[in-house]
Amino acid sequence: MVTTALAPARTLRIGPIELDAPVVLAPMAGITNTAFRRLCREYGAGLYVSEMITTRALVERNATTMRLITHHESETPRSIQLYGVDPATTEAAVRMLVEEDRADHIDLNFGCPVPKVTRKGGGAALPWKLGLFREIVTRAARAAGDIPLTVKMRKGIDGDHLTYLDAGRIAEDAGVSAVALHARTAAEFYSGHADWAAIAALKEAVTSIPVLGNGDVWSADDAVRMMDETGCDGVVVGRGCLGRPWLFGDLARALGVPGAAPAEPVDATLGFVAHAFRRHAELLVEFFDDEGRGCRDIRKHVAWYFKGYPVGGDLRARLATVSTLAEIDELLATLDLDAPYPGAAAEGQRGRAGTPKRPALPDGWLDSRELGVEASCALADAELDHSGG
Repeated sequence: MVTTALAPARTLRIGPIELDAPVVLAPMAGITNTAFRRLCREYGAGLYVSEMITTRALVERNATTMRLITHHESETPRSIQLYGVDPATTEAAVRMLVEEDRADHIDLNFGCPVPKVTRKGGGAALPWKLGLFREIVTRAARAAGDIPLTVKMRKGIDGDHLTYLDAGRIAEDAGVSAVALHARTAAEFYSGHADWAAIAALKEAVTSIPVLGNGDVWSADDAVRMMDETGCDGVVVGRGCLGRPWLFGDLARALGVPGAAPAEPVDATLGFVAHAFRRHAELLVEFFDDEGRGCRDIRKHVAWYFKGYPVGGDLRARLATVSTLAEIDELLATLDLDAPYPGAAAEGQRGRAGTPKRPALPDGWLDSRELGVEASCALADAELDHSGG
């Protein structure tokens, strides 16, 4: 938990958007839906980004995708992240969001390390192809008009094929409103420790727009330390908020958001955590408009919420099979709700880190930084998955 007294206020401007806290919720597939974004917003301040949306699926108005880009009326500013590999399709997707007034902020994903994405030249693999990256970002920024467009990326493919400094300068020249760096390579996945020195290097290279840092922000103290050590203008929080949506409240206090209350750290008793878990389930039921589906979705959050707390294996297993809100209420009522915050046992890394591995790439991808025929063929089917993310 954060122990820092209320600090001088730190704000962040992304284009015309003024944020009370320099904090961004990182897109996470299957996690950052409307329900989770609303929950995080109830605790703190910042920019809360959608799950990754595939540009082709958006342009073709895939039903699942159209549901994922729909925001609750309480969400403002509305933020959507797009994944695309084709300049024309990405431009069309951005223009659609703008012309139909579906977003107040658009982010482009060039940081996904998942093999099924990088194998086809997308995500963290794409900035290696400088001309393609430049065209996508330039056309997207032009289509965005007055809507701020940002770029999220990784350091590169691996330690021998770094792309972030070139990509940062290209994005700045193309007119984006901010760049965010997850300070790991695709090869590192989520393993080891984020290289915050790379964030500092990007901040030195990109001087006219905000630079945001991402990686190993597990607490509000980590966020303050990242900003102090790297000079970055804000932080992007991903796995650190899994099962801890109140982290955004901790961040608001540590970063001096006016009116952030309570002034002291949240007393995360087991009762406090149980209430957050129940609220999350309730919002998921509303989002899916289906109690069974919402309760099935909350199951994957059980281990994250109750990490370190005295919740026995049998009860955890039962929570991970719930089908109704009434079942959740019945099980939560058996907990010792006065059990105190367990300290270090509840802190640290959350979610799967994975292990370093050779990134999956199209054949010959690293032979040149220009886009050849074979690479073009690999990209042709990179957006055939219409899952919406």
